[in-house]
Amino acid sequence: MWSIANKFSSRIAGKKSPALLVSVFLLGAGGLIATADNADRIVPPFQIFADPDGAFATLNLGGPADTTTNPFFQDLGSNGRRCVTCHQPSDAWSVTPPHVQARFAASNGTDPIFRPVDGANCPSVDVSKLQERREAYSLLLSRGLIRVGIAVPANADYQVISVYNRYGCNATDVISMYRRPLPTTNLPFLSAVMFDGRESSPATGTNKIVYNNYPTSLLSDLAHQSLDATVGHAQGDGTRPTPEEQQQIVDFETKLFTAQIHDRSAGNLYDDGAKGGPTAMSTQAFFITIKSSVHFLLPGFEQPGGLVTPGDGRFTSNIFNLYDTWALNTEDDQSAARSSIAHGEQLFNTLQIPISGVAGINDDVAAGGLVKGGIPMLQGTCGTCHDTPSVGNHSFPTPLNIGTADPSPVNRSVNLGGLDVSYLPEITVCRKDAGTGLPTNDCKTITDLGQALIDGRFDHVGKIKGPILRGLAGRAPYFHNGSASTLMEAVNFYDTRFNLHLSDKDKNDLAAFLRTL
Repeated sequence: MWSIANKFSSRIAGKKSPALLVSVFLLGAGGLIATADNADRIVPPFQIFADPDGAFATLNLGGPADTTTNPFFQDLGSNGRRCVTCHQPSDAWSVTPPHVQARFAASNGTDPIFRPVDGANCPSVDVSKLQERREAYSLLLSRGLIRVGIAVPANADYQVISVYNRYGCNATDVISMYRRPLPTTNLPFLSAVMFDGRESSPATGTNKIVYNNYPTSLLSDLAHQSLDATVGHAQGDGTRPTPEEQQQIVDFETKLFTAQIHDRSAGNLYDDGAKGGPTAMSTQAFFITIKSSVHFLLPGFEQPGGLVTPGDGRFTSNIFNLYDTWALNTEDDQSAARSSIAHGEQLFNTLQIPISGVAGINDDVAAGGLVKGGIPMLQGTCGTCHDTPSVGNHSFPTPLNIGTADPSPVNRSVNLGGLDVSYLPEITVCRKDAGTGLPTNDCKTITDLGQALIDGRFDHVGKIKGPILRGLAGRAPYFHNGSASTLMEAVNFYDTRFNLHLSDKDKNDLAAFLRTL
């Protein structure tokens, strides 16, 4: 497998035959690196895996990585877990339900990913028998969700009034959140570590990542995260990873770049002038606030801003230009598929979105919004929240609540975009009176407290960072809570949430573009 992948890596610039590409897909489709039995392998400089929409590739700029000596692949805790247990090369460095289910079947639910501490819906459940394990790990099996238990900050300006959790974790002092493992690839583009930013926060002894401390803070935050993850997920004692091992893990992770490289309908994503795949992305310029989505409105908010160089004042809504050479070409089925992708990219860059009700954008600056008094409606695009060029996360640490965790007021089993959230807990929190410390009638019910569980601010309830978009097709389901099973469901969420009234063609084209990232 590795020799073929390496040959492909050396020939990709020359665009060799699809037959070679297909052979790599077939060899790469089943690779899982999770247990001691198959950890004696090399992660090559270029690796390809099949996914439901074609194939993605990982470029490893660190060169061949020996998993027998690299701590990312080693047992550093007490329960058999390793970093790779929840960050699989074959799942775009996350985990996916089909592969989790395969690991359950192969091990009768004893693979290291199945540990009550956070793999189970609630850690107190019985996992002594096969059927009990199947029920205990149902969210991991169906949605790829890991339980994250976080204590309410002592200085929180809110009180957790009630928790309804069908799985039994109803405590109001330590709250159970259910989230997807973020991919450990494309990390040099991060502006915050973890969905709630907890590994880039003074609350955990880490640093907010800003222009003046990047990449030093990013690297130190990632090192801190590797230790916290081992202590928590692998139930370590805090002695490992050592500082040297933390450095090895960060060095490995930050040299991985993953992106879709082949589409079943459109073919190779680097043909005919296209710039898909991880190679071009690995040389993408980046600094904190690059192509900042709000800098042109609020120059003092996200400093320094800029497009080519910091502070140059050059901005555009064109976040992606991977497939512009594929536009208006419909001679055959493949060409039509490429034209659809190009149109989806254009929609991503230019579709006008009336953004309202989004905490972090529309609310008052005192609550974490953009301006004093708030902005009831901001006319934006997809790039307003996904502005990093060719990557698609936010280039500045700005957590937002777009409604993925908010139950709909008319149907509490779905969120504000119409996606099923009935499998998640309902958590009701109320703001405290500043004078008495007692809960007021200013309350919210939500399925994930987000940033508020880190900094203790009621105004930050439900705020979550937007993840990097590259490599999406290899790591379904989507959103932090796995509520979108497919990319089309993700597109439908935005269509419903922001009343876009997209045509079926526009939806299909947007989904087609997203699957090629």
